Amino acid sequence: MPTTTAAEKPEVQTVPDPQVEAFMEFLSAERDASHRTLRNYEHALATFRARHRHFRAWERCTADDFRLYLFDCMKRGMARSTLRLHFAALRSFFKFLTRRRGLKANPLLEVQLPKAERKLPLVLTQRQVEGLLAMPFEVEQPKQAPAWAAARDAAVLEVFYSTGLRLAELVSLDVRDIDLFNETARVVGKGSKERVVPLGPHALEAIAKYRGAARVTEGPLFVNKSRRRLTARGIGDIVKKYTALADLPVGVTPHKLRHSFATHLLDNGADLRSVQTLLGHASLSTTQIYTHVSTERMKKVYDGAHPRA
Repeated sequence: MPTTTAAEKPEVQTVPDPQVEAFMEFLSAERDASHRTLRNYEHALATFRARHRHFRAWERCTADDFRLYLFDCMKRGMARSTLRLHFAALRSFFKFLTRRRGLKANPLLEVQLPKAERKLPLVLTQRQVEGLLAMPFEVEQPKQAPAWAAARDAAVLEVFYSTGLRLAELVSLDVRDIDLFNETARVVGKGSKERVVPLGPHALEAIAKYRGAARVTEGPLFVNKSRRRLTARGIGDIVKKYTALADLPVGVTPHKLRHSFATHLLDNGADLRSVQTLLGHASLSTTQIYTHVSTERMKKVYDGAHPRA
Protein backbone atom coordinates (compact mmCIF):
# COMPACT_ATOMS: atom_id res chain seq x y z
CA MET A 1 0.00 0.00 0.00
CA PRO A 2 1.51 3.36 -0.98
CA THR A 3 2.28 5.80 1.76
CA THR A 4 2.26 9.56 1.86
CA THR A 5 5.31 11.20 3.34
CA ALA A 6 5.95 14.78 4.39
CA ALA A 7 8.01 15.23 1.23
CA GLU A 8 5.14 13.93 -0.99
CA LYS A 9 2.32 16.28 -0.05
CA PRO A 10 -0.79 16.25 -2.23
CA GLU A 11 -1.96 19.54 -3.57
CA VAL A 12 -4.44 21.10 -1.15
CA GLN A 13 -6.21 24.31 -2.03
CA THR A 14 -5.85 26.79 0.79
CA VAL A 15 -8.66 29.23 1.58
CA PRO A 16 -8.46 32.34 3.75
CA ASP A 17 -8.96 31.38 7.38
CA PRO A 18 -8.59 34.08 10.07
CA GLN A 19 -8.12 31.51 12.83
CA VAL A 20 -5.32 29.73 10.99
CA GLU A 21 -3.72 33.02 10.02
CA ALA A 22 -3.71 34.10 13.68
CA PHE A 23 -2.18 30.75 14.64
CA MET A 24 0.55 31.08 12.02
CA GLU A 25 1.33 34.57 13.28
CA PHE A 26 1.51 33.23 16.83
CA LEU A 27 3.92 30.44 15.81
CA SER A 28 6.11 32.83 13.86
CA ALA A 29 6.18 35.78 16.27
CA GLU A 30 6.00 34.13 19.67
CA ARG A 31 7.37 30.64 19.08
CA ASP A 32 9.93 31.59 16.43
CA ALA A 33 8.90 28.56 14.41
CA SER A 34 10.94 27.70 11.33
CA HIS A 35 9.63 28.24 7.82
CA ARG A 36 9.41 24.47 7.41
CA THR A 37 7.30 24.07 10.56
CA LEU A 38 4.95 26.84 9.46
CA ARG A 39 4.58 25.26 6.02
CA ASN A 40 3.95 21.78 7.45
CA TYR A 41 1.42 22.99 10.02
CA GLU A 42 -0.47 25.14 7.53
CA HIS A 43 -0.61 22.21 5.10
CA ALA A 44 -1.88 19.85 7.80
CA LEU A 45 -4.70 22.21 8.76
CA ALA A 46 -5.63 22.79 5.11
CA THR A 47 -5.65 19.03 4.49
CA PHE A 48 -8.08 18.45 7.35
CA ARG A 49 -10.40 21.16 6.06
CA ALA A 50 -10.30 19.74 2.53
CA ARG A 51 -11.22 16.23 3.71
CA HIS A 52 -13.91 17.31 6.18
CA ARG A 53 -17.10 16.98 4.14
CA HIS A 54 -19.21 19.36 6.20
CA PHE A 55 -16.64 21.75 7.60
CA ARG A 56 -18.16 25.03 8.76
CA ALA A 57 -15.97 26.32 11.56
CA TRP A 58 -13.19 25.02 13.76
CA GLU A 59 -15.36 25.66 16.82
CA ARG A 60 -17.89 23.10 15.59
CA CYS A 61 -15.39 20.25 15.13
CA THR A 62 -15.93 17.28 17.41
CA ALA A 63 -13.80 14.37 18.55
CA ASP A 64 -15.73 12.15 16.11
CA ASP A 65 -14.73 14.42 13.24
CA PHE A 66 -11.09 13.85 14.06
CA ARG A 67 -11.56 10.11 14.56
CA LEU A 68 -13.10 9.90 11.10
CA TYR A 69 -10.21 11.93 9.71
CA LEU A 70 -7.75 9.61 11.43
CA PHE A 71 -9.46 6.60 9.89
CA ASP A 72 -9.47 8.29 6.47
CA CYS A 73 -5.73 9.01 6.70
CA MET A 74 -4.98 5.41 7.64
CA LYS A 75 -7.24 4.10 4.86
CA ARG A 76 -5.36 6.26 2.34
CA GLY A 77 -2.09 4.69 3.45
CA MET A 78 -0.60 7.78 5.09
CA ALA A 79 2.66 6.94 6.86
CA ARG A 80 2.33 6.99 10.63
CA SER A 81 5.06 9.61 10.91
CA THR A 82 3.13 11.93 8.57
CA LEU A 83 -0.14 11.18 10.34
CA ARG A 84 1.36 12.06 13.70
CA LEU A 85 2.78 15.28 12.22
CA HIS A 86 -0.70 16.25 10.98
CA PHE A 87 -2.24 15.62 14.38
CA ALA A 88 0.58 17.46 16.14
CA ALA A 89 -0.36 20.48 14.06
CA LEU A 90 -4.05 20.05 14.85
CA ARG A 91 -3.43 19.62 18.56
CA SER A 92 -1.17 22.65 18.69
CA PHE A 93 -3.78 24.67 16.80
CA PHE A 94 -6.62 23.68 19.14
CA LYS A 95 -4.48 24.37 22.18
CA PHE A 96 -4.01 27.84 20.72
CA LEU A 97 -7.76 28.19 20.17
CA THR A 98 -8.59 27.23 23.76
CA ARG A 99 -5.91 29.40 25.36
CA ARG A 100 -5.98 32.44 23.08
CA ARG A 101 -9.27 32.46 21.19
CA GLY A 102 -11.85 31.46 23.78
CA LEU A 103 -12.66 27.93 22.61
CA LYS A 104 -14.26 26.11 25.57
CA ALA A 105 -13.03 22.55 24.98
CA ASN A 106 -10.34 20.83 22.94
CA PRO A 107 -11.93 17.84 21.12
CA LEU A 108 -8.54 16.38 20.22
CA LEU A 109 -7.90 15.46 23.86
CA GLU A 110 -10.36 12.59 23.32
CA VAL A 111 -8.60 11.23 20.21
CA GLN A 112 -6.00 8.50 20.61
CA LEU A 113 -3.39 8.09 17.88
CA PRO A 114 -1.69 4.85 16.82
CA LYS A 115 1.76 4.42 18.33
CA ALA A 116 4.69 5.73 16.34
CA GLU A 117 6.58 3.14 14.34
CA ARG A 118 9.83 2.29 16.00
CA LYS A 119 12.52 1.69 13.42
CA LEU A 120 14.90 -1.08 14.26
CA PRO A 121 18.55 -0.02 14.16
CA LEU A 122 20.86 -1.28 11.43
CA VAL A 123 22.95 -4.14 12.79
CA LEU A 124 25.95 -5.78 11.15
CA THR A 125 26.30 -9.55 11.13
CA GLN A 126 29.15 -11.09 13.09
CA ARG A 127 30.88 -11.97 9.82
CA GLN A 128 30.58 -8.38 8.60
CA VAL A 129 32.08 -7.11 11.85
CA GLU A 130 34.98 -9.54 11.57
CA GLY A 131 35.68 -8.32 8.05
CA LEU A 132 35.58 -4.70 9.22
CA LEU A 133 37.95 -5.32 12.14
CA ALA A 134 40.52 -6.97 9.87
CA MET A 135 40.44 -4.19 7.28
CA PRO A 136 43.08 -1.74 8.68
CA PHE A 137 45.89 -4.23 8.06
CA GLU A 138 44.59 -5.34 4.67
CA VAL A 139 44.72 -1.97 2.91
CA GLU A 140 47.57 0.38 2.13
CA GLN A 141 47.63 3.48 4.31
CA PRO A 142 48.04 6.98 2.78
CA LYS A 143 51.64 8.19 2.50
CA GLN A 144 50.99 11.13 4.82
CA ALA A 145 49.61 8.86 7.55
CA PRO A 146 51.89 7.97 10.49
CA ALA A 147 53.46 4.50 10.48
CA TRP A 148 51.19 3.46 13.34
CA ALA A 149 47.92 4.56 11.71
CA ALA A 150 46.78 1.01 10.89
CA ALA A 151 47.43 -0.15 14.45
CA ARG A 152 45.52 2.82 15.86
CA ASP A 153 42.58 2.34 13.50
CA ALA A 154 42.42 -1.36 14.35
CA ALA A 155 42.41 -0.51 18.07
CA VAL A 156 39.61 2.05 17.58
CA LEU A 157 37.42 -0.50 15.81
CA GLU A 158 38.22 -3.28 18.28
CA VAL A 159 37.43 -1.12 21.31
CA PHE A 160 34.19 0.07 19.73
CA TYR A 161 32.97 -3.46 19.12
CA SER A 162 34.40 -4.88 22.36
CA THR A 163 32.70 -2.30 24.60
CA GLY A 164 29.74 -0.80 22.72
CA LEU A 165 30.81 2.67 23.81
CA ARG A 166 29.14 5.81 22.56
CA LEU A 167 31.30 7.87 20.21
CA ALA A 168 31.84 10.64 22.79
CA GLU A 169 32.83 8.06 25.39
CA LEU A 170 35.46 6.53 23.14
CA VAL A 171 36.82 9.95 22.17
CA SER A 172 37.30 10.89 25.84
CA LEU A 173 39.25 7.75 26.80
CA ASP A 174 42.65 8.40 28.34
CA VAL A 175 45.53 5.97 28.75
CA ARG A 176 44.91 5.89 32.50
CA ASP A 177 41.33 4.69 31.91
CA ILE A 178 42.59 1.36 30.58
CA ASP A 179 43.23 -1.21 33.31
CA LEU A 180 45.29 -3.94 31.67
CA PHE A 181 45.49 -6.02 34.84
CA ASN A 182 41.70 -6.19 35.31
CA GLU A 183 41.02 -6.04 31.56
CA THR A 184 38.57 -3.14 31.89
CA ALA A 185 38.07 0.46 30.84
CA ARG A 186 36.72 3.28 32.98
CA VAL A 187 34.14 5.24 31.02
CA VAL A 188 32.50 8.60 31.71
CA GLY A 189 29.06 8.48 30.13
CA LYS A 190 26.01 10.73 29.92
CA GLY A 191 25.45 12.94 32.94
CA SER A 192 29.09 12.41 33.95
CA LYS A 193 28.18 8.95 35.23
CA GLU A 194 31.12 6.59 35.46
CA ARG A 195 30.99 2.90 34.69
CA VAL A 196 33.54 0.16 34.20
CA VAL A 197 33.27 -2.03 31.09
CA PRO A 198 35.20 -5.18 30.23
CA LEU A 199 37.69 -5.25 27.38
CA GLY A 200 37.98 -8.43 25.35
CA PRO A 201 41.36 -10.01 24.57
CA HIS A 202 41.34 -8.82 20.95
CA ALA A 203 40.74 -5.21 22.05
CA LEU A 204 43.46 -5.43 24.72
CA GLU A 205 45.93 -6.82 22.21
CA ALA A 206 45.04 -4.13 19.66
CA ILE A 207 45.50 -1.37 22.27
CA ALA A 208 48.89 -2.79 23.30
CA LYS A 209 50.11 -2.97 19.67
CA TYR A 210 48.93 0.56 18.95
CA ARG A 211 50.41 2.09 22.09
CA GLY A 212 53.72 0.36 21.47
CA ALA A 213 53.89 1.47 17.84
CA ALA A 214 52.76 5.03 18.53
CA ARG A 215 54.56 5.30 21.89
CA VAL A 216 51.45 6.55 23.63
CA THR A 217 52.20 6.45 27.34
CA GLU A 218 49.89 9.07 28.84
CA GLY A 219 47.11 11.53 28.02
CA PRO A 220 44.53 10.76 25.32
CA LEU A 221 44.37 7.12 24.30
CA PHE A 222 43.63 7.71 20.63
CA VAL A 223 45.60 10.48 18.93
CA ASN A 224 46.07 11.88 15.45
CA LYS A 225 49.36 12.39 13.62
CA SER A 226 49.85 15.66 15.52
CA ARG A 227 49.62 13.70 18.78
CA ARG A 228 46.38 15.44 19.72
CA ARG A 229 43.23 13.63 20.84
CA LEU A 230 41.25 12.21 17.96
CA THR A 231 37.99 14.11 17.54
CA ALA A 232 34.55 12.58 17.05
CA ARG A 233 34.78 13.54 13.41
CA GLY A 234 38.19 11.90 13.10
CA ILE A 235 36.94 8.63 14.53
CA GLY A 236 33.80 8.85 12.40
CA ASP A 237 36.03 9.19 9.33
CA ILE A 238 37.96 6.08 10.36
CA VAL A 239 34.76 4.03 10.63
CA LYS A 240 33.46 5.45 7.36
CA LYS A 241 36.72 4.68 5.56
CA TYR A 242 36.87 1.01 6.52
CA THR A 243 33.14 0.55 6.11
CA ALA A 244 33.49 1.56 2.47
CA LEU A 245 36.58 -0.62 1.97
CA ALA A 246 34.83 -3.61 3.53
CA ASP A 247 31.84 -3.06 1.22
CA LEU A 248 29.39 -2.78 4.11
CA PRO A 249 25.91 -1.19 3.89
CA VAL A 250 25.82 2.56 3.36
CA GLY A 251 25.10 4.43 6.57
CA VAL A 252 27.23 2.37 8.95
CA THR A 253 28.34 4.79 11.68
CA PRO A 254 30.16 4.42 15.01
CA HIS A 255 26.75 4.11 16.67
CA LYS A 256 25.92 1.14 14.43
CA LEU A 257 28.87 -0.70 16.00
CA ARG A 258 27.22 -0.03 19.37
CA HIS A 259 23.97 -1.50 18.01
CA SER A 260 25.85 -4.53 16.71
CA PHE A 261 27.64 -5.02 20.04
CA ALA A 262 24.36 -5.09 21.98
CA THR A 263 22.51 -7.30 19.52
CA HIS A 264 25.31 -9.86 19.27
CA LEU A 265 25.42 -10.10 23.06
CA LEU A 266 21.71 -10.87 23.19
CA ASP A 267 22.00 -13.27 20.25
CA ASN A 268 24.54 -15.23 22.24
CA GLY A 269 22.58 -15.43 25.48
CA ALA A 270 23.39 -12.27 27.47
CA ASP A 271 20.60 -11.04 29.73
CA LEU A 272 18.99 -7.67 29.17
CA ARG A 273 20.06 -6.17 32.52
CA SER A 274 23.72 -6.91 31.81
CA VAL A 275 23.49 -5.33 28.37
CA GLN A 276 21.82 -2.28 29.93
CA THR A 277 24.74 -1.89 32.36
CA LEU A 278 27.34 -2.33 29.63
CA LEU A 279 25.68 0.27 27.41
CA GLY A 280 25.21 2.74 30.25
CA HIS A 281 21.46 3.08 29.67
CA ALA A 282 19.58 4.74 32.52
CA SER A 283 16.35 2.97 31.60
CA LEU A 284 15.82 -0.67 30.68
CA SER A 285 13.22 0.38 28.12
CA THR A 286 15.98 2.00 26.06
CA THR A 287 17.83 -1.31 25.91
CA GLN A 288 14.73 -3.30 24.98
CA ILE A 289 14.91 -2.16 21.35
CA TYR A 290 17.73 -4.67 20.96
CA THR A 291 15.50 -7.54 22.01
CA HIS A 292 13.27 -6.64 19.05
CA VAL A 293 16.29 -6.62 16.75
CA SER A 294 17.44 -9.98 18.09
CA THR A 295 13.95 -11.45 17.67
CA GLU A 296 13.68 -10.20 14.09
CA ARG A 297 17.05 -11.75 13.27
CA MET A 298 15.91 -15.03 14.85
CA LYS A 299 12.75 -14.99 12.71
CA LYS A 300 14.81 -14.52 9.55
CA VAL A 301 17.02 -17.46 10.46
CA TYR A 302 13.91 -19.55 11.20
CA ASP A 303 12.22 -18.58 7.93
CA GLY A 304 15.33 -19.42 5.97
CA ALA A 305 16.11 -22.71 7.70
CA HIS A 306 12.88 -24.40 8.79
CA PRO A 307 11.41 -26.67 6.10
CA ARG A 308 7.84 -25.68 6.96
CA ALA A 309 8.44 -21.97 7.63
